[in-house]
Amino acid sequence: MTLVKTKIGRRAFIKNTSLAGGGLILGFSIFNSCKPKEAEKLVVQEMPKEWFEINSYLKIGDNGLVTIMAPNPEFGQGVITSMPMIVADELDVAWKEVLVEQANFDTESYGWQFTGGSQGIRRRWEGLRMAGATAKQMLKEAAAQIWQVSVSEITVSEGVLRHKASGNSAGYGEMASVAAKLEVPKEVPLKEVKDFTIIGKSKKSVENQKIVTGKPLFGLDYQFENSLIAMVEHPPAFGLKLKSFDAAEVGSMPGIVDVFSIKTLEDDFKRGYFDTNAFTDLIAIVGKSTWEVMNAKKKLKAEWEPIADSTYKMDRFGTEVDVEVPKGLESTDEHYKKMKVMAAKPGTMVRKDGNPEAAFKKAAKIIERTYTCPFLAHNCMEPMNFFAHVTDEGAKLAGPLQAPGLTGPTVAARLGMPVERVDIELTRMGGGFGRRAYGHYAVEAALISQQAKAPIKLIYNREDDMTAGIYRPSYHATYKAALDENNNLVAFHVKAGGIPETPLFANRFPAGAVDNYLAEQWAINSNITIGAFRAPRSNFMAGVEQAFLDEVAEAAGKDPIDFRLELLERVKNDPVGENNEYEPNRLAGVLKLVREKSNWSQAPSGTHRGVSAYFCHNSYAAHVVDVVMEGDVPKVEKVVCAVDCGIVVNPDAAANMTEGAIVDGIGNAMYGELTFNEGQTEQKNFDRYKIIRYSETPNKIEVHFVRNEIDPTGLGEPPFPPVFGALANALYKATGERLYHQPFISRKQVIG
Repeated sequence: MTLVKTKIGRRAFIKNTSLAGGGLILGFSIFNSCKPKEAEKLVVQEMPKEWFEINSYLKIGDNGLVTIMAPNPEFGQGVITSMPMIVADELDVAWKEVLVEQANFDTESYGWQFTGGSQGIRRRWEGLRMAGATAKQMLKEAAAQIWQVSVSEITVSEGVLRHKASGNSAGYGEMASVAAKLEVPKEVPLKEVKDFTIIGKSKKSVENQKIVTGKPLFGLDYQFENSLIAMVEHPPAFGLKLKSFDAAEVGSMPGIVDVFSIKTLEDDFKRGYFDTNAFTDLIAIVGKSTWEVMNAKKKLKAEWEPIADSTYKMDRFGTEVDVEVPKGLESTDEHYKKMKVMAAKPGTMVRKDGNPEAAFKKAAKIIERTYTCPFLAHNCMEPMNFFAHVTDEGAKLAGPLQAPGLTGPTVAARLGMPVERVDIELTRMGGGFGRRAYGHYAVEAALISQQAKAPIKLIYNREDDMTAGIYRPSYHATYKAALDENNNLVAFHVKAGGIPETPLFANRFPAGAVDNYLAEQWAINSNITIGAFRAPRSNFMAGVEQAFLDEVAEAAGKDPIDFRLELLERVKNDPVGENNEYEPNRLAGVLKLVREKSNWSQAPSGTHRGVSAYFCHNSYAAHVVDVVMEGDVPKVEKVVCAVDCGIVVNPDAAANMTEGAIVDGIGNAMYGELTFNEGQTEQKNFDRYKIIRYSETPNKIEVHFVRNEIDPTGLGEPPFPPVFGALANALYKATGERLYHQPFISRKQVIG
């Protein structure tokens, strides 16, 4: 049994107990802890007559129902179910007695309201457990007080308090009003992992029924009385800005209410990390229906002019930096030429172990390869949208957003009102992948509503998002390895860069496994907006690193898995350097598990097999991809995956998320490509941007989790990056051709 001092939270677990319809309310800030959410209607009981509608609390009704607010926005990763599972387990309440409500934007109560970085469960784990355990302890103390017995004699099971000696028993609801008057205990016991009854047991999503029956959940579903529809027109190319426009024809079209320009961010505004926005001067069209506004948008006449070189200030979580935006209309062909030139120059050294220069000179064999990848669009199935109703009293917003705590202050600053007067209701997101962390579309909606003096719903069409989006950068990496006469890896060099950032992780594997190691980086500036894309930077580096290690293993005459395990054994027993990010035992563990579960050495006849393993976002994943050839076309037949993400809260949901990451990775590796010509994207919709089809997904995916008692370390992103490398290695076995550029099947092959 672990004792947790609740004073950790006298900031993070603020005592805010009070009577509410006979219920106990435990308010706690999730600044450093957690906040759950959930909504399942398996309960036959009636709801309590009154609930206190406050943020950041665990609420127990007089009938025993438990409601938990959830600060983390949901976009399919399952926190709406798994977070309440954690609280319910420590609270010792029946799962069917637990409800969840989505918290809205409230920085004071919830602190870091953010969904991303595979941090949801990891950051909330202790606080969620503490919330449940503290409520349970106070209920036990209430029962002990009423029954005049020692609290140590009270037992709990599924929301029922019992005293064996006297035969007394009571439900949580009966003790809630008494418990509400007690002081929060200074410390509470947490369960041992072996005693979990809900955590680790699969539960269906609490929103499944709403999703499959089409109940309103998403931003596009949001309705508000007398609201109008708005769309924006942005410059047709990166490197251009608005010069002028003629609204005469558009303004007279049926259903059009107003046409005007907005400026989303003032030139002297210090941007936050997620205030990415290439086009701050836009034309807004407001009308009565989506169809009428779309038709008007097509008729709009506007002039655009080139931007000049500029600089703006950004606050990167406490560090102020100057961000330079170059002028010009950029093209993909020029990007690759510039990257090739840059890669030939010395980079900025990030890490150096030993004497790699001397080791390469003495090497018996040197392997050197260069890898590239294009920009990628997020392409969330639900296009960007947001509702706004701005009045003199305040702003009411609603929509899909990953980082309300960061968008809210920007909206407030731009509207010129205190952030306390900005109310953001969080809807379920129809896909996120990092795209919805950048809330410029919420700022746009607020400004349009303010100027139109009406409630509006801003809607992007697919072309709007794909042509003015926030993309995965284009990257370039060169790897070089040296083998001695005994085929031992004696030197390793990686130089990585991109437009407009480097993807390098200098302290990840195989750093720490090679005596002579060098990591360099570089970057080329750009006016094309980029941002987080599922497993940022790792989604490129994992693939190319793992493809290169397979080539090195082949040159050394070693099995790919054995080769990696040898290197990891070196890190375990005699690591090089002190800043290695990963734990060699855990990385080796997923490799061993995937080798076992895939029956690695005995591939079926006609099957071509590739492997990869990678650490990112605090977790470890390994894949074995089986490819078969259907004529001249490769087909992924099967993927076996092993993941070490610590304790798995909801196994079925975790497997589902891993399967989604695998399919997503295969699709992007095979087909994903966004190219530019004179600042314009050449792909504006799905007719030219290939998304993986159902028939192209693996016929079978197996997901296996390493069993341990490590606190959860993250899952949404870690299974995604290794797919690229495992697929590349399998395709090499199938075709005899090594692949150095993504996508593996080019756009020309896809669309002709």
